[in-house]
Amino acid sequence: MKLDRRTVLAGAAAAFAAPMIVTQPARADAKRQSLVDSCLASAAKVLSGKDFPDAVRLMSGARGVLIIPELVQGGFIIGAAGGRGVLVARTRPNDWSYPVFYGMGSGSIGLQIGGKVSEIVFIIRTEKGLQAILDHKFKFGAEAGVTMVAVGIGLEGGSTTAGGADIVAFSNSAGLFAGASIEGSYLDADGDWNALYYGQGATTKAIALDRKFSNPGAEPLRQFLAKW
Repeated sequence: MKLDRRTVLAGAAAAFAAPMIVTQPARADAKRQSLVDSCLASAAKVLSGKDFPDAVRLMSGARGVLIIPELVQGGFIIGAAGGRGVLVARTRPNDWSYPVFYGMGSGSIGLQIGGKVSEIVFIIRTEKGLQAILDHKFKFGAEAGVTMVAVGIGLEGGSTTAGGADIVAFSNSAGLFAGASIEGSYLDADGDWNALYYGQGATTKAIALDRKFSNPGAEPLRQFLAKW
């Protein structure tokens, strides 16, 4: 039996095509990467020394930095706040860990008009302050033995008391809440976001202290912090 040449070629093509499986590369974790990039931008702004000259000085001996690029707060009478950020720890000179994802929130009752978007960089100056944030859900103003000073644009006197604080928060706020206290706010590690960015088993201490996880998307942030 003589086969048509076109039939043979079609069959051969089908034989080669059938077992081929095209594997697409894993899609970049754009949502979490965007937050890491925003944290780098916020850190660069606050640590430029333009608005907060003391921030650069305090970085020299810092044990960690926690960056919240956007804390949104608003409402009338009853206010609520929320935002996400990352914690980066330093265990050796000029060597910073990969970022750990955190959520920040608070609730407050009082006369509040308008809204505020805050950009906050927490400089963690002591081992005690770092461990308090890593160990459990951290609440500002309620942690025994951990002191914090908040410094905002237009607030005087904050830098003079920052020397003995475990944590110093530098806030660049916009809107009618500018200068509001963050006491009563809490920080809590986001295990779901950490797992999505690094993989299963990526706990706060495994990332920040044990250095068991990494992600190349965080290298620019680590390189920027390596100046200190």
